[in-house]
Amino acid sequence: MSHRDSNRKRIILAIMIKPDTQAGIVRRTLLSQATVSTAVRDLEKDGIVRMERNSAAQGKGGRGVPVCLQSAANVAVGVDLGFNHVTVIARRVDEQYDRVKVQQSTDGANRGLAHVIPLVKRMIEQAVAETGRTSDDIISVGIAVPRMIDPRSGTFAAPVLPPWSEGGDPAKELARALGVRVVMDNDANLGALAEQTYGGSEHLETVVYVKASTGIGSGLIVGGNLLRGRSGIAGELGHLTMDPHGVICKCGGRGCLETIIGAEYLIDQVRKSQLGNSADLPGSLAALIAKAHANDAVCVRALQDAGRLLGRALAQLCNLFNPDVIVLGGQLAAAKDLVLKPCREALERFALSGAVDPSTDFELRLSSLKQRAEALGALVLGLDSILADEEIEES
Repeated sequence: MSHRDSNRKRIILAIMIKPDTQAGIVRRTLLSQATVSTAVRDLEKDGIVRMERNSAAQGKGGRGVPVCLQSAANVAVGVDLGFNHVTVIARRVDEQYDRVKVQQSTDGANRGLAHVIPLVKRMIEQAVAETGRTSDDIISVGIAVPRMIDPRSGTFAAPVLPPWSEGGDPAKELARALGVRVVMDNDANLGALAEQTYGGSEHLETVVYVKASTGIGSGLIVGGNLLRGRSGIAGELGHLTMDPHGVICKCGGRGCLETIIGAEYLIDQVRKSQLGNSADLPGSLAALIAKAHANDAVCVRALQDAGRLLGRALAQLCNLFNPDVIVLGGQLAAAKDLVLKPCREALERFALSGAVDPSTDFELRLSSLKQRAEALGALVLGLDSILADEEIEES
């Protein structure tokens, strides 16, 4: 492939991920303004892209005009495969990022790959059909999983923790079922990628995305790039030791944050407080949060305590990375201020004041993408992998 063709493809893929201005495409592709301007002009002449012109943008020489794809048949797919849920999104690559078709299930990885892979395949086929296309039109598939992924191999990093097992490979199994290549990464990493791409954080230097559900993880973006670490273990917030005398975690550690504020622990704490009164006990984190919003005193306290402990852990991260923003996602984010307020208070208490002072434009906020963040990030990962594969082949 010629250098010109490579640049054109890089620009087309960037637009598939998100229609953008030429300035935005320059920032995301790292190509020069002249290269992008020339390529966009040629692509428009060839009928591949269109400029959504208006009078205001015309006055700026067209640089503020969003560049979009003309009609295209391809569909990109993102999958969030959680412990006890699956979210699938599908989007035609010529549509805006938020015009996705969504399928959801309360089954998840805890049911085992033999059960969940056929389920995910059916959900993908249904979501793609709702776009007006078929499985033959799928151009990419990304999958988010709640475990550490080695960036060198694209498989689970050691130690491989439940519900996964040594040799298990959801991406490989799903690729075999679909007949399409599938790429995989940690769900918190992909939540961070979605926040950077679609959540209004694309201009920020350091972005932290916290996925708080059954497990606790964080995705770190530094200088516009995901920080995965040598073995993919960067950002494992849930395995910070918070109580050296606490319960043993599934990772082999003791007193990890995940054993203190993970969904199963919070539910267990509420149940223990209601000994002898089994009526209307929450069976899920969503149910616990709903009861807290209905002013159940025990559930309110459980969530507030979780927010304080999360803030204490995040304070250490703030002192290390000094982020511009921390975004809270996952199921726990549905608790809103019941978690966010005590989390902010703990940050202000335990972090260096200069790291979390609002006057420095530091921000702690809820994810604007809500429960779709990880699946949206997986969709971006899948599209990004198209170009990455070609670059590896050429080298």
